[in-house]
Amino acid sequence: MSLDSFIHHLHFDIEKVNPSDTDVDWEDAPLPYKLYRGLPTLSLPTEIPLTLMKQKVLSDCKEPIFSQLGAILWYTYGVTQLSQAVMPMASDEDEVIYFQSKRRFLPSGGALYPSELYVYLKLNDLSHGIYHYDAAHHRLVLLREGNFDSYLTRAVGWNCDLNACFGAMFVSTFFWKNFFKYHHFSYRLQGLDAGVLLGQLLSATTEVGISSGICFQFLDRAVNHLLGLSEQEESVYAIVPLTVQPDLAWDSLKKADGKRQEKAVTASELIQELPQLFHAHYVKSKNRKDPLLPRRMNEAAMLESTSSFSSVAATNLSRVNGSRISLPVEDWPEINFAQYCRNRLSPEIDFMMGKIQLSQLSRLLHEAIGSFSYRNDLGDGQEMIAKRLTLSVCLHQVEGIVDGAYHFDHQGNSLALIQYGDHRLKLQLGLSMDNVNLYQVPLCFHVIGDIDHQTSKRGLRGYRIQQMEAGIVVQRLLVSAYACGMGGHPLLGYDARLCDEIYQIRSKQKTSLIQIPVGPYRHRPRLQGGLHG
Repeated sequence: MSLDSFIHHLHFDIEKVNPSDTDVDWEDAPLPYKLYRGLPTLSLPTEIPLTLMKQKVLSDCKEPIFSQLGAILWYTYGVTQLSQAVMPMASDEDEVIYFQSKRRFLPSGGALYPSELYVYLKLNDLSHGIYHYDAAHHRLVLLREGNFDSYLTRAVGWNCDLNACFGAMFVSTFFWKNFFKYHHFSYRLQGLDAGVLLGQLLSATTEVGISSGICFQFLDRAVNHLLGLSEQEESVYAIVPLTVQPDLAWDSLKKADGKRQEKAVTASELIQELPQLFHAHYVKSKNRKDPLLPRRMNEAAMLESTSSFSSVAATNLSRVNGSRISLPVEDWPEINFAQYCRNRLSPEIDFMMGKIQLSQLSRLLHEAIGSFSYRNDLGDGQEMIAKRLTLSVCLHQVEGIVDGAYHFDHQGNSLALIQYGDHRLKLQLGLSMDNVNLYQVPLCFHVIGDIDHQTSKRGLRGYRIQQMEAGIVVQRLLVSAYACGMGGHPLLGYDARLCDEIYQIRSKQKTSLIQIPVGPYRHRPRLQGGLHG
């Protein structure tokens, strides 16, 4: 199967890439976190603050203190909760099953958390070097000691001066952690999961006054070599430089004409500068299978030379004709991000119908995508994500708006009507699982992007980037939903063709990337305990 066909099937014909007779061996399931053995560790403070807003890095400091770093890691990717839920069995008898899981503050497909988090740190009170965040024990594991500013600055193509940063974080994907359940469909999940984690990291660092951005383009083999990763099982998807300076040191190494002074560098050249690492780690599974297509996609998306990095200026997506509804912009109260993390859940059968105010809908769209920009290496630096992705929504019982399918125009801060009607039946029939009752959901959002998944501009790496940016939008939408007193449940088990027909976007070479029902909900019966001091 060609990789282009694989991408197409991931969105429209998943049965063509996933074998129908695959049984999930839960007894041999991997751990939801990676455990290194025999390496120096550094425990992070266990007294976790109940708010991050009071953890601001002082303006005269050149780096955060150790406790602030620990809080960022905890709220971003720590194992924070033990949850036991009751699920009814599909039988005539009143049978139930008890489901227990180790949860984190951010959503993940099947709660499998395929990403891992690594940190490059140059703090005064600890050894400089590369660390793995051991989420199971809330500690750092030292993988490689030393200063790697020059190495990383070249690895990201001089898009960011790492010498001006106190460190950076690396978001990787460990293929087997969700391949064992979702098979080749895991590749689509992995990009979205990494994007949600990136969104969570951007929120946490912003909350404490740290400037951050995302490098999507880097020399993969060189970065994986620095971290000591085996590319057959794990690979870095994104790098997040960190600094306490108000403006991150992006593009500081360019000449006035925007071109680089430095000659191109290759991954093979950088790899020669550092010895290979051989660290033992534990994942529990004894019978791991080869994640063939995700691994092939990862290899095909790798960048070998900085000369192949692309800088494509984002263009505003085409405007939609039709009647317009202007949305109000208010002085909404600041979101308590830490409180959101502790209280977030993904409603399934727990949604309940409720009247939605126009101001609530406006806030959801405005904060999720309309006003959001972040530092990246995809175009001109500080870009609005709405130039590459958009949000569309099917509405029911929203104050002052007739039921229908609408497209959000971030430039005019308005909704453009696509077609009238209650689309809940169509959307419900399009679900592959009946785990959500869409008749009880007033808002059903869809993240919309290029149907070629940016592969015409960035090759196969464009698909991964698009999925990660979609994940960032999902994370921001869920945070805003919480602020509006609602919950959201990201879904990939839906009919993308049907949604494209509802929004009439196929002729515009667009498609829906993920579906997120949002609305009021009841709290389901479950026993849950937080894990923090």
